[in-house]
Amino acid sequence: MDIFEGLKEQIQGKGIKIVFPEGTDLRVLGAAIRLSAEGLLEPIVIGNEVEVKEIANTRGLRTSGLTLIDPETYPEFDEMVAAFVERRKGKVTDDQARTILKDPNYFGTMLTYMDKADGMVSGAIHSTGDTVRPALQIIKTKPGISRTSGAFLMVRGRDEEKYIFSDCAINVNPNAQELAEIAVASAKTAEMFGIDPKVAMLSFSTKGSAKSEEVTKVEEATKIAQSLAPEYEIDGELQFDAAYVASVGQQKAPDSKVAGHATVFVFPEIQSGNIGYKIAQRFGNFEAIGPILQGLNKPVSDLSRGCNEEEVYKLSIITAGQSLMD
Repeated sequence: MDIFEGLKEQIQGKGIKIVFPEGTDLRVLGAAIRLSAEGLLEPIVIGNEVEVKEIANTRGLRTSGLTLIDPETYPEFDEMVAAFVERRKGKVTDDQARTILKDPNYFGTMLTYMDKADGMVSGAIHSTGDTVRPALQIIKTKPGISRTSGAFLMVRGRDEEKYIFSDCAINVNPNAQELAEIAVASAKTAEMFGIDPKVAMLSFSTKGSAKSEEVTKVEEATKIAQSLAPEYEIDGELQFDAAYVASVGQQKAPDSKVAGHATVFVFPEIQSGNIGYKIAQRFGNFEAIGPILQGLNKPVSDLSRGCNEEEVYKLSIITAGQSLMD
């Protein structure tokens, strides 16, 4: 079964509500209307109702299946302001909160925090910082996780090859503890897609073939990750070929259960992660879906500003699936 068909079965009929702060973007509107029409989730679209409907009409789209909310006229805005001030623990005044919450990303994040929605999808017209910052301030990370991270689902063919690459989007240079947390979160993300997580902690060294501070960090991260989640197969440090190619893995790390069979690839820092997923995408013809934000108390997904409607549709399905995870 195709990955997304499986996810659709999981979320169908669950009444999952996903908020879309960018209601005036046609890509977002088209995806939200399709998701509603297919009964996959209940979209909440942020924006001026008249403006949203006018934009939808330019493509003959019907917004009847959407919940449209305008922050300027939201009847529970005072309640939201009070909740935001309390959540920010005195860092903002009531007046400041009223201004901040007119920003659609902050408004959408608060809807999610207040259980009016189960998750949020943004980023079609906003930067990663604009999408992630409100989530970190309001929703925050799960207990035991110090930072959120960004994973990509890499798919080639009709579900024949599927892997998780992480962190390729958020943390510039995570330390050993943070890298270990990313590894465990990525293993859980893999399970959501029906991937048996075999986690490779990547380096330019395999099992001590090179010595440097960078290698030591990955060695330490591997030990921490193994102690944090002994239920998962996690190993490192491994070079990519040792992690991916069975014959190379057998030669370089013969005692490893992960080497040559990895399905989750954890990069040591963002440069190699970002370069790596884009090489796989462009040279290897993998579809790169994400970044999927990991570790938050509720799911928030960050679109690329170059995304198309199909990518909004797919990332929304993933976000709905994340909302069902523990």
